[in-house]
Amino acid sequence: MVAEANDIKINKEKYEKAAYILKAVAHPTRLAIIQLLDIQDNLTVNEICETLECEQSLISHHLINMKLRGILKSQKDGLNVYYSLKQREITKLLSCIENCECNM
Repeated sequence: MVAEANDIKINKEKYEKAAYILKAVAHPTRLAIIQLLDIQDNLTVNEICETLECEQSLISHHLINMKLRGILKSQKDGLNVYYSLKQREITKLLSCIENCECNM
């Protein structure tokens, strides 16, 4: 039996928000940054670079992108800028990925 269009209730707004967030984090380095900030909040660019063994320019690019999309926040302290998760719920995405059994 095929459901009629009137019977299907799709929360378009919820899926649009989900797609926006997925696009914002759809990169292995960005996912690693999120995981790192979930483990240890308030890290500098240099601390993230050292831990992930990536170049500073690459990490800065990803941090700025995620900050502009509202996923991260930053706080300046002297010469250092500390990054943390603005949307802590984003870590649920990491949990889903870790537990996914879809032939990854």
